[in-house]
Amino acid sequence: MRRYLVLRLASPLIAFGGEAIDNLGVIRDFPALSMLTGLLANALGWDRGEAERHNRLQQRLRVGCVLAPGAQRVQDFQTAQLAKDDKAWTTWGVPEERAGGAGTYAGPHLRWRDYHADLTAWVAFTLLPADEAPSLGDIARALDQPARPLFIGRKPCLPTGRLVAGWQEAADVRSALQAIVSAQQGQGWRAQWPDGEGAQPGDHLSDICDERNWQTQLHGGWRPVRQGLLHAEGRA
Repeated sequence: MRRYLVLRLASPLIAFGGEAIDNLGVIRDFPALSMLTGLLANALGWDRGEAERHNRLQQRLRVGCVLAPGAQRVQDFQTAQLAKDDKAWTTWGVPEERAGGAGTYAGPHLRWRDYHADLTAWVAFTLLPADEAPSLGDIARALDQPARPLFIGRKPCLPTGRLVAGWQEAADVRSALQAIVSAQQGQGWRAQWPDGEGAQPGDHLSDICDERNWQTQLHGGWRPVRQGLLHAEGRA
């Protein structure tokens, strides 16, 4: 049996970002491994440039996610007239300046951003090996007292409550998710977990690209995951 830290990700708007195309910011159904790595690293106060730390944390994560029903997808159209000297707020305390040549200031900045509206996502994760720093306990404490403000995917997506939702003992990731669904009396909740971390009749195996090379800041590679519907025990 392993020990899993359970997170509850809830916000009026959540962005599980996918591959951005020009000025269109798309989302994926489940949080990327890189997004969760960044969330935990931000809570720990790590600098984004600490590539080795980020890469190692990402390698150690064994993560699954289950989605409570009832959320919707919405698209936000954003436009702003930005001048050369305009600066943007950042979580690291240093204003971000506008990049680009003079021609980029001539017209408004237009973009479209997709979001999950009123989504509650439950995440269960552990770290392998368990005795390496940071530990699950280190991360739980950091999430309760983060070094910097936390957001779920994009800066406007602030959590509505405490992220840490408790602990779970389970044999594998899927079993940890099953325990969450049973505790919530859920039925037909969509779930994703790593291949090799449990299976069930009717689940679907696929490959996803959601790992970041924190040295180059690019995504690459593929990892196999399973997706299926989970029901509270006794309600299937």
